Order: sequence, then structure tokens, then C-alpha cells
Amino acid sequence: MKKIDALIDAIERTGNPTALGLDTRAEYMPESFIEKFHRGDDAGAINAFNRSLIDALCDIIPCVKVQAACYEMLGFKGMEVFCDTLRYAREKGMITIADVKRNDIGSTAEAYAAAYMNGGSPFPADFVTVNAYLGYDGIKPFLDACEKSGGGIFVLVRTSNPSAGEFQDLAVRDGDGSFRPLYERVGLKVGEWGEGLMGLRGYSSVGAVVGATWPEEGKKLRALLPRTFFLVPGYGAQGAAAKDISGCFDGRGRGAVVNASRSLLCAHKKLGTNDFAAAARDEALIMRDDLREGISG
Repeated sequence: MKKIDALIDAIERTGNPTALGLDTRAEYMPESFIEKFHRGDDAGAINAFNRSLIDALCDIIPCVKVQAACYEMLGFKGMEVFCDTLRYAREKGMITIADVKRNDIGSTAEAYAAAYMNGGSPFPADFVTVNAYLGYDGIKPFLDACEKSGGGIFVLVRTSNPSAGEFQDLAVRDGDGSFRPLYERVGLKVGEWGEGLMGLRGYSSVGAVVGATWPEEGKKLRALLPRTFFLVPGYGAQGAAAKDISGCFDGRGRGAVVNASRSLLCAHKKLGTNDFAAAARDEALIMRDDLREGISG
């Protein structure tokens, strides 16, 4: 089974198109948790925190997105936690996304693909995020890995950050002489790259990152890319609500998974409790119901 089919199945099984974003930092955890269990060991605390959240949420959230930068800054110990988090989430039945945004010239891209997408990869992920800035030769090694492993990629198309439009909105000329925004041009390439990697559920293993903070752009991309699955960041702490995301889904309420990081990781702070796992679960259920209403509405 292709991982894109497994992701769609997991979303339908849980009734929840949510990804748990483990962009975990020490300041997101209750001080009492760090002091009691992992004094002076941020990496150990983050590992225990991640495992507790996965245990609390794996039955209601179908996948995790693990942001590599939060672990790289902790050095070797941090990368051990990054690897352990991916492995543990997979053991608990969750689909895994390594948010690494990799890309380079062909030979280096091959090495990146081998690090995350092959059977014996040191960082076992079902999907990775990639950057298309170098063009096809920087993407092809990941496409080859998708074909061999059954895994998938999410290509940055329209990102959720405030300055995304500085480059992504630039008008570029199409072959017929007309102009379109660069993000649309990249999106069309993503659709083209994914044509030979279709899953049984009608979506390609080559997906797109489409920020929830740009709802009109999301609608345009969904119309342009009917068979491209979207990874949608920006819900919650970045300001987007379910109504902003609805255009990223298809007419059946499929076609996207919505990432939530700080809104789940820091839910305990909003409630004023040290029981971070219970607080995250409560917040995840609220998000699930909010998404269901937004998508159906």
C-alpha cells in the first residue's frame, strides 16, 4: 500500500484530518515535568513529552509531523530524539511526516532521500517535506524514492508565513505567454510530477504544502490540483481557523491534513494545568470537531 492511501485510510478511521506537529521546545513543557523527570536534560524531557502526547492522541489523531529544526538545535541527543519520535509514532500506528524541507543538486538530493525514505533509513518517515527551488533534478531522487518505498513527499507550494508572497506571488510567464503567480506554477509542476505515483484512493504520493493562512490561494490550488493531497500548516497559533481551510479539501471532505503544533503542545498553558497530555487531548477533540464543521459547511 502506498503511504498516501494509508494516510487517507487513517484520517477516515479517526474521522480527523489532523496532524500532530511535534515542533517541541523545552519552553512548551510544564516546568514541573522538566524538574521532576529530566532536570538539565532538555532532549530527554522532549522525548518523554513527545511519547506522552503520542500515547494520549494516537487513537484520535492519524499522523504526526516532526519538525527537524527543533531537534537539530539540541545536537546529537536531539537527533536521537527526532529518530525515536518518528519510530515511536509509527509503532503506535500513526503516519509520520519528517518536516525537513530538503532539496539540493541531484547527488545530494539522493543522499537526503536515502536518509529519510528508504527501507533502512536512519530517520524512518512515511513522508518528507521538500523544497522545489532547484527544479526537477533536485526533486527526481525523491520521486524515485516514492516509487521504490511507497512513501510520499509534500512540496512547498504556498507557505503559511507572512512574507510568503515576496517570491511566491511573483508573476511568471507560462508557455502560452500568459502570466500566473509563481506558487501556481510550482503547484502545476507538483501535479505533473505526481501523475505517475497515484494511489488507489485517487491522490498522488506527491503532495503540496499549502498554508491555511492564505484561504483564497488554497481554493485556487485545490481547483488546479484535484489529485494532489495538501499538508496544511497555519491552524491555531498562526491564526487560521477551520473556515479558512475548507477550500483546501475536495467536495467529499478529503484531500488534506491540517497540522497543529503549538495549539496542542501548549494547550496546558491555556488551561493552567500541568496535565499536558489531557489538555492536548481536549484541544485535539475541539479541533477535530471544528474541522468537521468547517469542512462540511
